[in-house]
Amino acid sequence: MDLSALTAISPLDGRYARKLGAAREYFSEYGLVRMRVQMEVRWLQFLAQSDDVPELGHFSTAVNQQLDELVERFGTAEAERVKQLEAQTNHDVKAVEYYLNERFAEHAELQSVCSFVHFGCTSEDVNNIAHALILQAGRQDLLLPALDELIGKLKLLAEAYADSAMLSRTHGQAASPTTLGKEVVNIAARLKRQRDQFAAVEILAKLNGAVGNFNAHHAAFPAADWASLSEAFVASLGLTPNVYTTQIEPHDWVAEYCDALARINTVLLDASRDFWGYISLGYLGQRKVDGEVGSSTMPHKVNPIDFENAEGNLGLANALLQHFSEKLPVSRWQRDLSDSTVQRNLGVACSHSLLAYLSLRTGLDKVEANPAAMLKDLEDRWEVLGEAVQTVMRRAGHADAYEQLKAMTRGTGIDASVLHNFIRELDIPAADKERLLALRPADYVGLAGELARRFLAE
Repeated sequence: MDLSALTAISPLDGRYARKLGAAREYFSEYGLVRMRVQMEVRWLQFLAQSDDVPELGHFSTAVNQQLDELVERFGTAEAERVKQLEAQTNHDVKAVEYYLNERFAEHAELQSVCSFVHFGCTSEDVNNIAHALILQAGRQDLLLPALDELIGKLKLLAEAYADSAMLSRTHGQAASPTTLGKEVVNIAARLKRQRDQFAAVEILAKLNGAVGNFNAHHAAFPAADWASLSEAFVASLGLTPNVYTTQIEPHDWVAEYCDALARINTVLLDASRDFWGYISLGYLGQRKVDGEVGSSTMPHKVNPIDFENAEGNLGLANALLQHFSEKLPVSRWQRDLSDSTVQRNLGVACSHSLLAYLSLRTGLDKVEANPAAMLKDLEDRWEVLGEAVQTVMRRAGHADAYEQLKAMTRGTGIDASVLHNFIRELDIPAADKERLLALRPADYVGLAGELARRFLAE
């Protein structure tokens, strides 16, 4: 059976393929091969500009330009050739070396330096740098922009509804009122904090040979300061050098990356459920999309499918991210291969995350507040003012204020007349009594609107 969006095993490459076109450049097998080629070429160029490897010599401007073009113009056709070579060698990194040797054979000056391709490297030197570059680029080009867009949309909602009063629900029960904008700000503030922590995760890499000691490098060029050269090369790629490793970079930073991304996803999973709930309550409506069907049998339905899709994909992503965080930093002695197939799925978790962010973006674009529904719930819940009344009573010296309000309101609903009759009989200052009698549930929002605007102004 031919592979297509219809026959793909993973829905990332099937049902959702059209949404994830940009992600394939980074997280696909092609993306991994491309980064391996980039690493090998950059390492060769780095060695050539160093005086510590005189046999290689400095490359001319024309040769460096040819090497740059080899990296920049690397496409799927070139990756297919690497895969053909892998079919012969049964080794993915060696296939990249052979591919470069083929390409170098086309240029006399490069043909003479083929022996320095993959110089001193173990496969993991190439792979750990390739994966680091993928996660670095995926974060910078895909994940952070998508998160910033979500934060922007949340801010727009918060600004529009900063003063739109609604009933809170603690433990699922009616509680002190808030505003829709303040609740959206709560999400945006959490997301912004986790986004910044994710962006700050340091991405490490190593290039130090078969067991991390520069054995081969030192044997070939004992006078060179290989530790310093390696650090300089890794840093030149925009990565942080990790000097102390076995054959593999220990992946602690990958765990940090995954944990930070998982925390973002947890915030958004929480938000997805909250938006779903507000839609269910009628506090939020969804703009209808022409031609869209909500139910195969109930024609009235407009389901919150975008928030449900996001919730599902966030859960999938976090299940993978948790496994990566627990598994990847653990390796037997100087190296075992159990991390190899696991690392190939890092992009799967990132793609499920990205897909969730795209679904949330679509969902947020559709929602709009229903002030009438929010106000109706508030007007039916005068008992939520019991908190205000008993607190003012405490200020006036009533030690049993809480107990009095509890006896009147706990587990029962009251209307305005019942509460007002109670307030009129209170022994409290006239100004406080007047203020409480004027208070309505929709007014009892504290500093919610002010707090929302404060965040938006930051």
